[in-house]
Amino acid sequence: MHLLPDPVRRLAAWCAVILLVAGVAYVVIQVFLALWLALVPALLALLGTALLRPLHRWLVVKVKANRSVAAGLTCAAVLAVVGGAVYVATAALVDTWGQIVLSVRRAVRQLADQFGASGTSLEDLADDALDLLGRFGGTAASSIVAGVGVAAQVLGMAVLALLLVFFFLRDSDRAAGTLRSLVPRGSADVVEAMARRAFQGVEGFMRGTTVVALIDAVCITAGLLVLRVPGAFGLGAIVFIGAYVPYLGALTSGAAAVLVALADRGLAIALWVLGVVLVVQVLEGNIFQPMVQSRTVHIHPAVILVALTAGGAVAGIIGVLLAVPVTAAAFGVVQELRERFSQSEGPAAAGPSAKPAADS
Repeated sequence: MHLLPDPVRRLAAWCAVILLVAGVAYVVIQVFLALWLALVPALLALLGTALLRPLHRWLVVKVKANRSVAAGLTCAAVLAVVGGAVYVATAALVDTWGQIVLSVRRAVRQLADQFGASGTSLEDLADDALDLLGRFGGTAASSIVAGVGVAAQVLGMAVLALLLVFFFLRDSDRAAGTLRSLVPRGSADVVEAMARRAFQGVEGFMRGTTVVALIDAVCITAGLLVLRVPGAFGLGAIVFIGAYVPYLGALTSGAAAVLVALADRGLAIALWVLGVVLVVQVLEGNIFQPMVQSRTVHIHPAVILVALTAGGAVAGIIGVLLAVPVTAAAFGVVQELRERFSQSEGPAAAGPSAKPAADS
């Protein structure tokens, strides 16, 4: 190696480090994919803890509640908010489902009349398609066993995540001591500092996501109120909750708003609602989320976009959900290590320069 120029040796060293890090990351991803049923609820519980810890701290410090009681009240509040929003949106859809089907049929016939196809095969084809849509429930019943299995799996993971949130909130004051007891004594301070930086990054991500979700909910609720769509506040609550689930949450909440508008206000208003939802989602994905997240987790928007894309490619929706908090935690750890190494190298670098001055 001494025969090689110094820049080549440095390049080789960096390549070795990059390959080592990539290999470790690959192994971690494979372990995650193999144990995802247990690891996903734990990671989601960490996100929930980062989001709900201010409320739990307020109950403990200001209200003087017992830590267990405060954790239980926090989890109950989450269940009430999420359950209430889902109930309002579901009730609105169930009550207007028959009207939704009639509105769809009427809209198709209006389009057929608009394009001069009334009474032709196009209208017949539309009627056949609507009849097929009406019979879809009976066809889908054949796969109900698989659907129930998936629903039970998701429900089980949600219950496990909620229980873990309770325990994480209740025992958060013991986390540092537990972590220090698991690592060698000489590196306990470094590991604790790294863990705190990583969790601060996750907290920043959750705060940023909450801000973005609030912006989405306010904008879409305002649009629904202007267009006089019933259940605007309930649909806005669904938008707020759905913002924590990238892509899928926006699709579900937007579809619910469009269907309710179609049933009660007709095709024209439904198209306006669809336009409002699409504009808000485009602004969120390209402006709101990168800007807010770059301020709360201190990561450049381009890095966030790349992390979201990579997370989706590796693990789908779960990968998109966890990509930014994992990146924020990794950046926090790297920043802590960089600061510690720069401090340790500072006196060593200053020593040789100070010695000749003393000799002179």
